Amino acid sequence: MLKRILALTVLSCFLLSCGSSKSRVQTTKNGTAKTRTARNTKPVIKTTTGTASSSTKKTETLESTSKTVVYSEVVKAYIQDFKEVAKGNMRSHGIPASIILAQGILESGAGRGTLCISANNHFGIKCHTDWTGEKVYHDDDSEQECFRKYKDPAGSYEDHALFLTSRSRYASLFKLDKDDYEGWAHGLKAAGYATDPKYPAKLIGLIENYGLAQYDAEVLNKKYEAKPKTTSPVASTPQPSSTAPKYGTYTVQKGDTLYSISKKHNLTVDQLMQLNDMSSNALSIGQVLKVK
Repeated sequence: MLKRILALTVLSCFLLSCGSSKSRVQTTKNGTAKTRTARNTKPVIKTTTGTASSSTKKTETLESTSKTVVYSEVVKAYIQDFKEVAKGNMRSHGIPASIILAQGILESGAGRGTLCISANNHFGIKCHTDWTGEKVYHDDDSEQECFRKYKDPAGSYEDHALFLTSRSRYASLFKLDKDDYEGWAHGLKAAGYATDPKYPAKLIGLIENYGLAQYDAEVLNKKYEAKPKTTSPVASTPQPSSTAPKYGTYTVQKGDTLYSISKKHNLTVDQLMQLNDMSSNALSIGQVLKVK
């Protein structure tokens, strides 16, 4: 009996010593088992090829009802999405497709602007007294101004065309050649469509940089000849000076708008924008504005 107990003890020790040399097994979340060894391994670094670094991509700063920075690829995608709508409106209403697309890109932030996303409003058209559709409210020249809301982008494009064709102040534009995008760009500013003094240059820059005049040529069955690309003022983003004097200035706080700041300092919104050479109502917290 004693011999049998000793034999069993020796056998148990042998089995335990064998088991201690095995690798430990850990179960993963998906139920499969993986083996972990004591050996150190270098981490695997995954790499991708064929894609450009975001730091090398060209960007556009589009000053719509909300300042929007987008990559040029986003602008090109927007053009592909809406070029046929613009060409259709050119045929139906006589507005150059290049102008329609340039305004859409600029006013909507290439489809990424706040008003575009919330209301399908690609052209920043306000309610006015004749609008009976849905509405949204957004700070612009004044606090919480009324803007038109559309069920889809096509409705916004059609309303933009009707807006221009139904108002007498734009009548002179329709006497221009259908592919005279420079004349249209300056004519829109002269007729009061926009207060930004750089508005014509921004439209022309977009048209020439993205070849939008080709769609005018397609509608008119003309041969398209691209003009040399220009340096568009759309792509420049002015930064507030870090050395601005404290006297006669105001530092933008959270919740501020041009309207609220102008009221605090007995100015109009236009006066405040002119003092600071601003072309849009976009503000950033910590920005230093001249108020005197």
